[in-house]
Amino acid sequence: MLAGKRIVLGVTGGIAAYKAVEVCRRLVDGGAHVVPVMTAGAEHFIGRTTLSALASEPVQTSLWNEASPIPHTRLGQSADLVLVAPATARLLGAYAAGLSTDLLSNTLLATRAPVVVCPAMHTEMWEHPAVQANIATLRSRGVHIVEPESGRLAGGDLGHGRLAAPETIVAKVLEVLGAGPMAGLTVVVSAGGTREPIDAVRVIANRSSGKQGYAIAAEAAARGARVTLVSTVELPVPHGVEVRAVETAAQMQASLGELAPTADVVVMAAAVADFRPVAAADGKIKKDQGVPQIILEPTPDILTGLGAAKPAGQVLVGFAAETSDLVANARGKLERKQLDLMVANDVSAPGVGFQHDTNAVTLLRADGSATTVALTDKRSIAKAVLDTVCEIRATTT
Repeated sequence: MLAGKRIVLGVTGGIAAYKAVEVCRRLVDGGAHVVPVMTAGAEHFIGRTTLSALASEPVQTSLWNEASPIPHTRLGQSADLVLVAPATARLLGAYAAGLSTDLLSNTLLATRAPVVVCPAMHTEMWEHPAVQANIATLRSRGVHIVEPESGRLAGGDLGHGRLAAPETIVAKVLEVLGAGPMAGLTVVVSAGGTREPIDAVRVIANRSSGKQGYAIAAEAAARGARVTLVSTVELPVPHGVEVRAVETAAQMQASLGELAPTADVVVMAAAVADFRPVAAADGKIKKDQGVPQIILEPTPDILTGLGAAKPAGQVLVGFAAETSDLVANARGKLERKQLDLMVANDVSAPGVGFQHDTNAVTLLRADGSATTVALTDKRSIAKAVLDTVCEIRATTT
């Protein structure tokens, strides 16, 4: 996704510097050529050897003892993007004021490449008017800011100022570079199990956690797509993803009916209840009133409706959670519902499907081909699904 991109990774002296190691690894795994630059303060938190071993070049730290007589100019001019993670209050102040105090700040002033800055500091520092003024100044100059998150800080405090997660930082890099293979595409993903009310407190539901749908949404966003997630569950929202909260099958149908017609890709990962009560009680049904008679009716078949109305060029993906005759049942659904891809999994197998962090699937395409993905984490499943989606688009658009 980042093949051929040259990224200068600046690391400053904050406790969050250890996360830069994972950011570096993810960038290199994505195909980027990563040139690490550490400040003197950063060396108090991580060693040069670690970052040098993972990056594409050895760490650089000085204006004076590098091979190039003007390393900051070379780094700034050759970079496709400069990323600073973490960025301390000191770095933000120097950059906003145009001060060239070390190799990293010189490089920032000597580049015309996009710059992504990821602040990390204690809450009181982050909220200080001077820091916020520096952030506003940098934003006004076109610098991309990945704001810190809330969570546990150094010393055990809880508050705002924690460095954004490595996957969030890398997703921002992809967004800025437009390097994702799905850049410019609109993707709609559904996730979670619908809940159909019986009374004011009880529902008919299923075991779907929504984890696979969220993984697909996160992966699509990381590949540059504009992603909307229609979800029945509350999980951490992936960076760059818009969430629409729904609960029932009817609500999900309405939301997807609005979003799907203009989408390039629709992934129906949600587990929609097949039946719902004809009428839900207004209040709570009391036990002393005896066993209630609950009459059920079918819920709308959302995927069939999406297949029937699928616009030209759209790739429509369904999920089939089965406990027997996996391929036969899934293949039948793929054909009946007019899908381009069916993701089938045997939810009775160990570690597969609902509630797990892992999954194993068979990817069935409309052309009759099938690919099996052995048990792995759900983000890897998401990658396999979207790789197949991109292959389908390449042959049909």
